[in-house]
Amino acid sequence: MAFGGAKKFYDEAGLYEYAVGALARRMRSVAELKRLLRRRVEKDELGAALVELVIAKLKEQRYLNDAQYASTYSSLRRENDRYGRRRVVTELKSRGVHSEVIEKAVAGIYDGVNEEALARAYLRRKRLQKPADQKQAARVFRSLIRAGFGTRTIISILKKWDVDDEVLTALESEES
Repeated sequence: MAFGGAKKFYDEAGLYEYAVGALARRMRSVAELKRLLRRRVEKDELGAALVELVIAKLKEQRYLNDAQYASTYSSLRRENDRYGRRRVVTELKSRGVHSEVIEKAVAGIYDGVNEEALARAYLRRKRLQKPADQKQAARVFRSLIRAGFGTRTIISILKKWDVDDEVLTALESEES
C-alpha cells in the first residue's frame, strides 16, 4: 500500500521556490541541495537540466556558496560543539564539499587554535571527568577520537591525568 499518492514534480519556478525554502531552513552545500532537488524533478535530462539551472541561479544570487558554507560550518562546529579539525573535515566531505574548499576553510578557522585547550573544552562540555580506571580512560580516549582530536593531543591529556603508560600504549595501538 503506497502512502501520499502521486509524487509531485516541480517546474522551474516551483523548484526555485523549494530550493530557497530549503536554504532558509538551514545551510546546505551545493551537493546537498542538488540531492534534495533531484528528488523533486523527473528522472530525465530535462529534470537534470532544471536542477542545474536552479543551482546556477542560486549561485549567481549568492544564496549558495560552498566556500562560505564550509567556513561557517567549521566555525560553528569549533565554537559550539568544540569539535576537532578531523571531525569537521569528515563531516564536510560527507556533505559533498570539495577537498580544496574544505582544507582552505578549516585551515582558516583552526589556524592558531590550541588543540589541547579545545579538547579540554569538549570534555567539559560532555562532562567527562578524570578517568578512575582503564575502562573510563578508554571511554575518554574514544570520545575524543570521535570528536576529531589527534592521538598525540589525547595522550597528552590522559598523561596529565596520570593514566598508566601501559593503558596509553594499548589505546594508541587500538586507534591505529
